[in-house]
Amino acid sequence: MIDEQLITKCEEELSETFKKLEEIALFNQEKVLNAFKKNMIALRHFSGTNGYGYGDEGRDTLNKLVADIFKAESAVCSPNIVSGTHALSLCLYGVLRPGDTILSITGEPYDTLSDVIRGKGTGSLEDFGISFSSIPLKDNKIDAEEIKKVLPTLKPKMVYMQRSRGYEWRNALSIEEIESAVSLVKSLGFDGCIMLDNCYGAFIDKKEPTEVGVNLLAGSMIKNLGGGIAPTGGYIVGDEKYINLVQNRITAPSIGGEVGSYAYGYNLYYQGIFIAPHTVLQALKGAKLFGAVMEKLGYDVSPKVNEMPKDIILAVKFNDKDALIKFIQTIQANSPIDSFVTALPWAMPGYEDEVIMAAGCFVQGSSIELSADAPIKPPYIGYLQGGITYEHCKIALKNMNL
Repeated sequence: MIDEQLITKCEEELSETFKKLEEIALFNQEKVLNAFKKNMIALRHFSGTNGYGYGDEGRDTLNKLVADIFKAESAVCSPNIVSGTHALSLCLYGVLRPGDTILSITGEPYDTLSDVIRGKGTGSLEDFGISFSSIPLKDNKIDAEEIKKVLPTLKPKMVYMQRSRGYEWRNALSIEEIESAVSLVKSLGFDGCIMLDNCYGAFIDKKEPTEVGVNLLAGSMIKNLGGGIAPTGGYIVGDEKYINLVQNRITAPSIGGEVGSYAYGYNLYYQGIFIAPHTVLQALKGAKLFGAVMEKLGYDVSPKVNEMPKDIILAVKFNDKDALIKFIQTIQANSPIDSFVTALPWAMPGYEDEVIMAAGCFVQGSSIELSADAPIKPPYIGYLQGGITYEHCKIALKNMNL
């Protein structure tokens, strides 16, 4: 167990950072409340529908609410989107056509998109004649000079960015870095779709990427935006012309977003979105406390304690397989659900290496709840995320078996 005096000392040292995070959460909470008031959310919006779902007011108003929160033209927030990977795939398949090219300016995307992009005979983008190119990060930053060389010649239909780090040792992109990249890309004459993987990124800052020029972004409802309450689903936000194309992919070009029922009702989605700014604050404070304590114990962490977080993830470098596994297992042992289960590495579908995951969550796989995971490969980095209460994060840290 970790000395509680050390934890208290770290809390005291983090007081100014916590104040800044609380200010951001207050700003975002007011923004969300104003969106609820503008859309006149009422009890009738919670009701489910069945069959085709024509005239589903709960569904349509939920989409408008999310668009307003992101200050975007349009959005789709749907329980029929099963994950962040599904949401991202819908964007890619919706916007791109045979012969088109995607240019990623943040290197290779997250592992689960590998088969979406390059799978053989699976209906991947490559199967449909859609090309993918990437520009690696330089010193963990977007490489502006390489973009200037590549983009005008490649003439991509879509420029793609991943906000979070995936399984990389780098910080997530800040909203300022996203804005700078968008400005650079547009200055080079690009007028196509700038798309962003926004997983782990909602409500981190006072601005969302659609406010700084991103045309299309996507994420999972069992991460930040769902507030730990949404039971499933994904969201896609952006320019109306691109959202319409995505809606055609979700259903069919003849019906788009006019259909799609959900018999269980939308109460948990509205409520999850409403408390999401506060829930994200809890996760961020928990991650900062973990980072401060782990750093004092001699571990390398990212982001550093003196850095403001740019997503909800804390990466901890162990340089030792057994130490990494023990860390993940301790998170599982301090979870409210399945605390008695021992997490073990396994060949998880969609990943290149064996992965170990601690996810004793009320919503299966929810990474806005306190959870951790890691690929089993050197230098053995663990990725901690979530925490719907700061107190839970603090207790799990106190009980850490290192």
